[in-house]
Amino acid sequence: MRSLKRSRAFTLMEPGPVVLVTTHDGRTNNVMTISWTMVVDFTPVFAITTGAWNHSFAALRKTRECVIAIPTVDMLDTVIGIGTCSGIDTDKFVRFGLTPVPGRIVKAPLIKECLANIECRVIDIIRKHDIVMLEGVAAYRDPTRKERRTIHAVGDGTFIVDGRRLDRRKMMATKLPGGL
Repeated sequence: MRSLKRSRAFTLMEPGPVVLVTTHDGRTNNVMTISWTMVVDFTPVFAITTGAWNHSFAALRKTRECVIAIPTVDMLDTVIGIGTCSGIDTDKFVRFGLTPVPGRIVKAPLIKECLANIECRVIDIIRKHDIVMLEGVAAYRDPTRKERRTIHAVGDGTFIVDGRRLDRRKMMATKLPGGL
């Protein structure tokens, strides 16, 4: 084992996948890249980290809704591009050729090019850690999408691609509430 700076320990456990979060502030759509996401329990509750430094945060606070769009590895350059410019002066849907699709429940748009989209409502904002708690109110997956590998940020400018599934449902069926 080699020593690792304590300040870099997070690169060993970065969550995933990297997602795109769309908002609608009452006038315009926006999209931001979020590399810190978390599923909470076995429910449609999710956590993302963002705060006042991010242009979309004002829309999240105002409307208390968004869409989590799950991109795949073929969208990596788009995902990075979205994360390196601001919605203050850029229409990211136009700049990156994304197709906004109206949600059924929330005003924030789904992204057609993504593998999946989850319409969400904000249920809590934990300011101390800049964590936004979201409840999924509708979910969609594109079954025709050939690329299904998701992107996981390591946190140092590198990414890990995930996609292969190993089925152990029979082994775990009695260990989880209600099985899988």
